[in-house]
Amino acid sequence: MQQLSTLDVGIFIVYVLGLIAIAYFVSREKMGHKKDASDYFLAGNSLPWWAIGASLIAANISAEQIIGMSGSGYAMGLAIASYEWMAAITLIIVGKYFLPIFLKNKIFTMPQFLEQRFNHNVRMVMAFFWLGVYILVNLTAILWLGALAINTVTGVDITVAMAFLGLFSLAYSLYGGLKAVAYTDIIQVVLLVFGGLFLSYTTLNMISNDNGVFQGFALLLEQAPQKFDMILSPEHEHYMSLPGLSVLLGGMWIMNISYWGFNQYIIQRALAAKSLGEAQKGIVFAAFLKVLMPVIVVLPGIAAYLLMPDLEPADKAYPMLMSLMPSGIKGLVFAALVAAIVSSLGSMTNSISTIFTMDIYSHYRKERSQQHYVKVGRFVSLGAMIIALLTTRPLLGELDQAFQYIQEFTGFFTPGIVVIFVMGMFWKRTTSKGALTAALGSAVLSLTFKLALPDLPFMDRVGLVFVACLLLAAVVSHFDKGAAQEQNQSVDIDSVEFATSRSYNVSAMAVILIVGAFYVCWW
Repeated sequence: MQQLSTLDVGIFIVYVLGLIAIAYFVSREKMGHKKDASDYFLAGNSLPWWAIGASLIAANISAEQIIGMSGSGYAMGLAIASYEWMAAITLIIVGKYFLPIFLKNKIFTMPQFLEQRFNHNVRMVMAFFWLGVYILVNLTAILWLGALAINTVTGVDITVAMAFLGLFSLAYSLYGGLKAVAYTDIIQVVLLVFGGLFLSYTTLNMISNDNGVFQGFALLLEQAPQKFDMILSPEHEHYMSLPGLSVLLGGMWIMNISYWGFNQYIIQRALAAKSLGEAQKGIVFAAFLKVLMPVIVVLPGIAAYLLMPDLEPADKAYPMLMSLMPSGIKGLVFAALVAAIVSSLGSMTNSISTIFTMDIYSHYRKERSQQHYVKVGRFVSLGAMIIALLTTRPLLGELDQAFQYIQEFTGFFTPGIVVIFVMGMFWKRTTSKGALTAALGSAVLSLTFKLALPDLPFMDRVGLVFVACLLLAAVVSHFDKGAAQEQNQSVDIDSVEFATSRSYNVSAMAVILIVGAFYVCWW
């Protein structure tokens, strides 16, 4: 257990107090104006591109990503970076093809889109599903893995760490809503990027005996070439996690499209944009940050393989590297780690309150004041955090691999979710029965494949279930006699403009070429 110095603790306290103060400053209201639902849940549709891009990354990167991906970098090498680099290209797709539809139809939540496209039943089923997953799977996971990270670095009791994380995230997000979360995420991302880059710089410099990062990287390539294989062969010990070419051609696309395109707590930032153009700029900014992310979270893990070759387990790589940092800098890197955790917690609780208030509560309590819905949203955020704090240890405390368990669980439903949205947007004949069949079929087929083909890699299973659900939804919709009536409810797609600006197209091409170059270089 390592302890932080007085200087480190002081820097961390300044960070905590500063973040809360900034959150209250940016979310204060003009004289005589009271927050309405749009202000609280969608930041009054006022977010600029830089806040959107930074907030997308801050919501995405949490303790499990920093600690887990560094550990995976230590164990399997650069191949784990596929999660980041494929996500960068996925963001480009989301910005061009999905965001124009959502913003044209003034979508508030993902379940709302499903009602506009299908019917109220589909909206309610998915709203309750997402609430359950967000509270009992995602929120608990961020709390547990974040508390474990703090415990590893500081020795603070896990329960105390969870309580601190919960209170801290509520302190800056509960009053201001999405606006407070999004604008403070800029600070979180700056800390995350510079803290991570400094860690990478220090470790590479150590490898080269203070002869610079370039020589350190050259030595890393020379002494650990096996850690720079992007496409793993079937004989590789980690093939089940990243099954060769399937990473480029299979299930990872489905996982990424679901996460970046249809996940409320991610896409909510883009829905809160000033305009479609501003949202697309934010998406591109996030894509470039995703290209950079392996330098921040994977490279230190690979470097740790040379510096600490006998480390067990691999997930200790990032905390152990932090112990090598000088006093003061260690406090900043620790603040960056906590920043990643609390920004994800703040984003998650805000999205939970948005779905409950706007999809469920407002349906049964219509024509209440806007301020009433804001109050309900705050109570829901608080309640969700309390439920997560009470259930985290019972749900995850006995699991050795909590993150893998969560990926497996969400992977059961991901193929069906992608089918519902993609077919709902781009095939007018898709009906509510077809959509619900895909949702149910996703869970049933995933479980069947898991039991019948235990040696099938998880990512391949996701791809196969997606294709099966696509066919199921198409067949059921084709034979559904209610299809003709439901076509009138279709979301407006005909008038959606999918053409993107020259700067978007150039940036998109740059992202694709950079990612392509990485794969060609380390095939």
